[in-house]
Amino acid sequence: MGARTDARPLAIDGGTPVRATLLPYARQVISDEDVAAVTEALRSDWLTTGPRVPEFEAALVDATGARHAVAFSSGTAALHGAMAVAGLGPGDEAITTPMTFVATANAVLYTGATPRFADVRPDDLLIDPAAVAEAVTPATRAIVAVDYAGHPADYPALRAVADAAPAGPALLIADAAHSLGATLDGRAVGTLADLTVLSLHPAKIMTTGEGGAVLTDRDDLADALRRFRNHGISSELAERRDWTYAMVELGYNYRLTDIAAALGRSQVRRLGDFLARRRELAARYLERLAGHPAVELPAISPDADPAWHFLFARLRPDALRVGRAEVFRALRAEGIGVNVHYIPVHTHPYYRERCPGVSMPVAEAAYERLLTLPLHAGMTDADLDDVVVALDKVSEAYAAR
Repeated sequence: MGARTDARPLAIDGGTPVRATLLPYARQVISDEDVAAVTEALRSDWLTTGPRVPEFEAALVDATGARHAVAFSSGTAALHGAMAVAGLGPGDEAITTPMTFVATANAVLYTGATPRFADVRPDDLLIDPAAVAEAVTPATRAIVAVDYAGHPADYPALRAVADAAPAGPALLIADAAHSLGATLDGRAVGTLADLTVLSLHPAKIMTTGEGGAVLTDRDDLADALRRFRNHGISSELAERRDWTYAMVELGYNYRLTDIAAALGRSQVRRLGDFLARRRELAARYLERLAGHPAVELPAISPDADPAWHFLFARLRPDALRVGRAEVFRALRAEGIGVNVHYIPVHTHPYYRERCPGVSMPVAEAAYERLLTLPLHAGMTDADLDDVVVALDKVSEAYAAR
């Protein structure tokens, strides 16, 4: 628990804020080497469909141990590709979690299939394999787990559920937007599911600006992903010896540029450093906030080494006389860029219309208390200390009497 603060007026009430400038919850870390790599790409003959994309994909393979990495123009495009090559289509269902960004479920809809939601576990907010088993129907073709906050889902249990699906084994898909570099039972993310989807957005573990990738050990799925991102064309540009090419299926232009790949190739060299710093910060948070009267910290499996995309806390409503919205605004006024991840997908207006009556009580209850605390590789120990001081200040001011 952090050191207790003196009773000071909150910044939201006119007092002096803990920080003069806002500490964002997430931020990219860009080095001179990154800038040089992008500059070199810009001055080269290839801004897209050139050599840097396969070089970046090879670097992702080296970093994760997956057999194939297929780069995409965004994490959402990569999700769409994974759902498509999984064979999802009208009449099919994919089971996923409500505790995620809407892109996970949206990508199921892009294929014409239907997302079905399964509730999360109360301690770590990861999809509950028991709830997934209850949601399985004869139409289940895929199970889409999300590695919430960077903690891998329970893939062995989910694999058992997928293999027992009544229509035959369902494909297991990992939305690993948060968990590049994490491990479970000593196995790296990228080797735990049939398809593993990465986001390379600036808020994530490493970045290509906008970008994503799908990891897989299956040659057939990797080939299908490459066609899907390139208009359904059966060959890559570098493979062709003349002007001819063949479009063999419907695809999209979801290619990553060489400019973005150059940044990614430079960033992946520092992936170990990014992960080490995030883990140091997470450990410091867990130590400083242990036993805090106002917040509950996430559970961590002893078999997991999370990547710590962010650290979430849940407010203890019995300890506070105000709700999450007031705490959120007060912390922002103190210069702490807290956020909330996520509004449960099934509660958005679009999904309420399409999934009437769906109730996910664990996810819904967690959402009402969630706060995302700043955590990124560019943070200093002093930055983290400011978060704890501000959290102490606000929780003391709003403590239940």
